[in-house]
Amino acid sequence: MTAPDVSRSRALFKKAESLIPGGVNSPVRACLSVGGSPRFIESGKGPRMTDADGNSLLDFVCSWGPLVFGHAPEGLADTLAATCAKGASFGAPTERESELAELIVRCVPSMESLRLVNSGTEACMSAIRLARGFTGRDVIVKFSGCYHGHADSLLVAAGSGLATFGVPSSQGVPEALARLTLTCPYNDPESLGKIFALRGEEIACVIVEPVAGNMGVVPPEPGFLQAIAALCAKHGALFVCDEVITGFRLGLGGAQEIYGLKPDLTVLGKIAGGGLPLAAFGGRREVMARLSPLGGVYQAGTLSGNPLAVAAGLHALRRLTDEAPRGLYESLAAKGSRWASGLSGLAAAKGMEATVNSAGSMATLFFAKGPVKDFGTASESDVKLYARFWNLMLERGVYLAPSQFEASFVSTAHTDADIDFALEMAGEAFAAL
Repeated sequence: MTAPDVSRSRALFKKAESLIPGGVNSPVRACLSVGGSPRFIESGKGPRMTDADGNSLLDFVCSWGPLVFGHAPEGLADTLAATCAKGASFGAPTERESELAELIVRCVPSMESLRLVNSGTEACMSAIRLARGFTGRDVIVKFSGCYHGHADSLLVAAGSGLATFGVPSSQGVPEALARLTLTCPYNDPESLGKIFALRGEEIACVIVEPVAGNMGVVPPEPGFLQAIAALCAKHGALFVCDEVITGFRLGLGGAQEIYGLKPDLTVLGKIAGGGLPLAAFGGRREVMARLSPLGGVYQAGTLSGNPLAVAAGLHALRRLTDEAPRGLYESLAAKGSRWASGLSGLAAAKGMEATVNSAGSMATLFFAKGPVKDFGTASESDVKLYARFWNLMLERGVYLAPSQFEASFVSTAHTDADIDFALEMAGEAFAAL
């Protein structure tokens, strides 16, 4: 097939490289792990984006998850224009902040009280600080392969043995701070139990993605999340559920509704802001009352509760609450299943060593024998083969995450015909590998 013209994207990238580190404002966008060159996007509508050279791309990244209704959904531009006409930022309270908080609390009952912030990183960082302040403890536990933003305490790799303190996984993270973070394999409650047995009195909280989305999609095995909750309760630690990706994507109440959880603290983002920069953290009222100005845990932000982001969040959540009773999430899950099962079937038919994990409207194709149940098994994937597959799909007008260890997403805007087209292109790509 004839390769698409991407000359303008390449020229724009070259210019960006002279001004911005790596030419991008978030590392994965540089496409280094897939050996490609980033497309610069001009516009998006529904399930498609148009790049700077005029190429149409069927989008399965959806801005890394938040675009549950696709690009430029009906009514959003008018909502933002009307909001901006009244003022884009005040640094003072507005009524709509409480309206959004009320809607979130209604959907996610474990969040009895919450605070709006600007990003998932900020929300996770604040939730952990709050957990430390509430418990009077310093140590936190995270799971290998789960990503909770780029705060220093969370950029930590596993130590050399069970229950050893972590080591920095990024330059610039002090070793002394990294040593306050313990890591544990995902889907391994026995290892977590041993960590608590050794250091339970030191642990302020355990933070987890209830469905992992940052090592690729890895669902929890039966009993795993419940074991975390039970161990936290037994040892006086807080259970922190990072639903930045899964919140409002797997259901109105997020993954915690599906798995019957009631975490002490929850972190939301992405869809909660309708695709604009907004996130939230919240939970038990007695815990949230430790936040300044009520308590001694400080957290602040000039743009927190920004009118434009709040308006976009209200637009998205009101539509979700309106359409959820009419089968919105069942429809999304059916589309996700069509995409995931189609990829799995094509890979098997071509004799590829591949595994497809999915949860609702999220999925990941791993070039690994499987099963993929944690970061260790995800890391066995053939990343070079994924890179070739990614480039072949991009040449055919299908935009996937430029990393083996990310999720693909479908939106309400994706039709069965769109998914069938993408699967047809995947069949060609598998054949060309």
